Amino acid sequence: SRPRGGGGGPVLLPSMLMFGVILASSGLLLMIEKGILAEVKPPPLHPAAGEPSRRGGAEEAAGDLEYEVLRDIRNRTIAAVCGQRAMPRSVWELPAGQRRTVLRHLLVSDKYRFLYCYVPKVACSNWKRILKVLDGALESVDVKMKMDHKSDLVFLGDMKPDEISYRLKHYYKFLFVRNPMERLLSAYRNKFGEIKEYQQRYGVEIVRRYRKNGANSAGDDVTFSEFLRYLLDEEVERMNEHWMPIYNLCQPCAVRYDFIGSYERLHADANYVLERVRSPSFIRFPERQPWYKPVTPETLHYYLCNTQRRLIKELLPKYILDFSLFAYPLPNISSEFCRQ
Repeated sequence: SRPRGGGGGPVLLPSMLMFGVILASSGLLLMIEKGILAEVKPPPLHPAAGEPSRRGGAEEAAGDLEYEVLRDIRNRTIAAVCGQRAMPRSVWELPAGQRRTVLRHLLVSDKYRFLYCYVPKVACSNWKRILKVLDGALESVDVKMKMDHKSDLVFLGDMKPDEISYRLKHYYKFLFVRNPMERLLSAYRNKFGEIKEYQQRYGVEIVRRYRKNGANSAGDDVTFSEFLRYLLDEEVERMNEHWMPIYNLCQPCAVRYDFIGSYERLHADANYVLERVRSPSFIRFPERQPWYKPVTPETLHYYLCNTQRRLIKELLPKYILDFSLFAYPLPNISSEFCRQ
């Protein structure tokens, strides 16, 4: 809680309210203290809303038990959290900064009447490529070119209030989510291992702040632990979009999404969306580029188990809504698991 000017009593911030609701209802705090879900083996992830893809045959059957369980968990959790009285019911109830963030992450297709909330490090470049093809600005999803993340795209935040409200009410709305720790590791490896702009803008400062005698670093040697310490000290609302929590980017309480797909089922869920918005049959979700280095379970295991447990446990509350609302297990960093 944070005191409000003028001598008023403490005000419970919405993010802290949601955190309290989830902790009380699902026992996540106990999980954190007990070694972080050492025994839980989660099922593969599936959409939280809408219906399963009909392009996958038996593999995507609606009766699949794991699909039904996960979808039910997601739906119940989102309904419980977003049903709280203090939670926003629309983007107009959000504080100005939060409203700007979500509106500038909602991409618009007026031709196919949908809104897509893009989340960096969750295949958003390929979705932007698809939007450009649907709009006629790009010939094919397979065109080999550097992705321009601004041109030839329509952002909901650039529209007038009445235009925004109409689209939020009448258009099909979807987003894609990813395991929070996997997404952070992907951002870390990409931005500090490959992108000079991020090394200079963020890396130099991170090393200077968290390493003795780090003043001469070029920012290309940031360790994963230093990156996590930086995230601990950052205000969520001020974070770069590549590591800002998905909840804050897309506001699933203020925007009632029709479909929540997952990175783990990327092609199946993407095909469902393309079918649902009635895109031309020749448009398909792009295949992964050969140069792309995915975050494997083994890679994630290595980084997490070579990071101080205390650091990870302290960081989890900042991303607890992403873990909870989208039904991702907390990371297993028990001593037994890390010895494997």
